[in-house]
Amino acid sequence: MTLLISWLGVDSRGPSSIYIASDSRISWQNGRRWDYSRKVFGFNNSPDILGYCGDVLFPTLVLPQVIDLADRGLLFSQNSTSKEKFEEIKKKIVELFKTYPRENMEESFSIVHASRDNKRFFAHIIGWDKTNGWKGEEAKFSAHSDKLFVLGSGKSEFLNKYQKYWECDNKNTSRAVFHCFCDTLFNIKNDYCGGVPQLIGLYRIENARFYGIIANNKRSFLGMDVDKVQGLNSIEWRNELFERCDGIIGKRLKGAQRQPNPCVS
Repeated sequence: MTLLISWLGVDSRGPSSIYIASDSRISWQNGRRWDYSRKVFGFNNSPDILGYCGDVLFPTLVLPQVIDLADRGLLFSQNSTSKEKFEEIKKKIVELFKTYPRENMEESFSIVHASRDNKRFFAHIIGWDKTNGWKGEEAKFSAHSDKLFVLGSGKSEFLNKYQKYWECDNKNTSRAVFHCFCDTLFNIKNDYCGGVPQLIGLYRIENARFYGIIANNKRSFLGMDVDKVQGLNSIEWRNELFERCDGIIGKRLKGAQRQPNPCVS
């Protein structure tokens, strides 16, 4: 299972960013687990990002295929709106699922899609479960930074901490959501969640931004440990405080804004 969250960042001009963060663990009913599963994805040629939770095999097989189709112009056009792109992504996922063997599947899975057309942001979830079939929901945006979706077996532990974070000095900020996510993941009691954080985001310009994470004196990228020196600063790094960091020395970048967590003593 998973802890997966998506949230909206808002500044003085309105919505400015959308993020998806996830843990990296997959588990089996026999108690075995693996902490290196990729759960967030980004398109190369359009401002779209995806994340999943629940059943592992179907999303990990299908999402890269959907992204490849889109990146080659075979799924939607460059002029498509976010809603039009979502509908094409959903249609392809549902089409592929029709012939997918379901005997050994988990009870459900959910896929989050976040997008932007011009400078307008959009987020939607599509999910399937054995009882109700397909369902979906478009995110409702707040006037301030806030969570959009919280999914997976770690949901209850995240939400239990979330109220505390919304009573601290950092309330209504993007960093507060990420602080709560990391606090939950690093101290989680649910054995089905674990591994390192994964993070991907969209801003008002450019396409998906992939982040390396520096936490507990380790570097990771999309669920994998990073132990090589070369190329470290070819990507953007964040620590568990959401601070921009130097990938080589592992410290906050000179001039980068401090993001203290007042909810952790």
